[in-house]
Amino acid sequence: MAERTGIEQIVERLVSEALETQIPQLRESIVRRLTGELERQLPGPVSAGKTSETGGSADLLKAISAIHAGSTQREILRALLDNTVRYSGRAALFVIKAGTATGWQARAFGNDDVKDFPLDVHSGVAARALQSRMAFNGKTEEMDAKFISRYGAPADDQVLVIPLLLKDKVAALVYADSGTEVSPPDAAALELLVAVAGAWLEVASLRKSALKEATSEAAPERTEPSPPVQSVSSFSDPFAGHAPSHAAPPERTVPEPAPAAESIPMVASAEGAAAAATVAPQMSAEDADTHRKAQRFARLLVDEIKLYNQVKVSEGRKNKDLYDRLKEDIDKSRATYQKRYGNTVAGAADYFTHEVVRSLAEDDSSIMGANFRR
Repeated sequence: MAERTGIEQIVERLVSEALETQIPQLRESIVRRLTGELERQLPGPVSAGKTSETGGSADLLKAISAIHAGSTQREILRALLDNTVRYSGRAALFVIKAGTATGWQARAFGNDDVKDFPLDVHSGVAARALQSRMAFNGKTEEMDAKFISRYGAPADDQVLVIPLLLKDKVAALVYADSGTEVSPPDAAALELLVAVAGAWLEVASLRKSALKEATSEAAPERTEPSPPVQSVSSFSDPFAGHAPSHAAPPERTVPEPAPAAESIPMVASAEGAAAAATVAPQMSAEDADTHRKAQRFARLLVDEIKLYNQVKVSEGRKNKDLYDRLKEDIDKSRATYQKRYGNTVAGAADYFTHEVVRSLAEDDSSIMGANFRR
């Protein structure tokens, strides 16, 4: 046990060091892209909100950097709320679970916290934001009447609700208003900060998955078959421990199976299945485990490519030249995959290529373009 612990500590240290060399580059890349978008959408000084007098874009970059400084999901979300009040009088975050919204944390609400407050999301501004996954503003009368009655109406009679998206699903709603101030919240700046927080939360999830992957490889081999692998792209819910006191107890104790559309088979495509079939007969538990780890690592690499190149992916699919647009990222990730698994029993299956076609090209290899090599 002591030997295993020592190995795990070494692996964790080495992986952490490797990740830390990459995180500044990831942070710089996100800031650069968001700054470019900000300059296109908000030319000149910020036109509204608290920061219009003190620096506009420079303050936004400070807020983004503060969010990026968070290394855990909770730190990222707290930094988001801390910086929302730069652009609004008050702000609060409500967790979405099974179609209901409950208070998590708030800023500038005084001593009356919103924790566990059951926000009505069946009508008004909150309902529109939740259903459309877009930010909406409106008058105070369009907000939950119980919320306004308890916490008070903003001075300008305007409210703003912004959805926080994780893996294309609404994980939370961010509420903002002017509080006791006259000027309305800076909607554009707040939307940008919420989008940054969502993207950085996904980066944190990828880091956690990479560390878990490396640590599991250092553990002693097991003699029994491993359980089925879950997708590394499934997000680790930052609100998993949030159990609102008003929530009704579940009607049954047996967990519902995951929807079929969200499940990912062991082999991602028909070609992947054929490749795996060549090594499947009489496969040992050790070899099967290597195949599972190889596919999981391939998914992690492709997920990172997809996360940081969403515009290129969309344009590449439309023009069927996806490989030309992502050549540098794909080739670097392919080399990383080959270095780890190219000379193993999983090498013949080439899960990385199959995952590129499955995830980036939606199982249509023609979308990759004529220069894509298999």
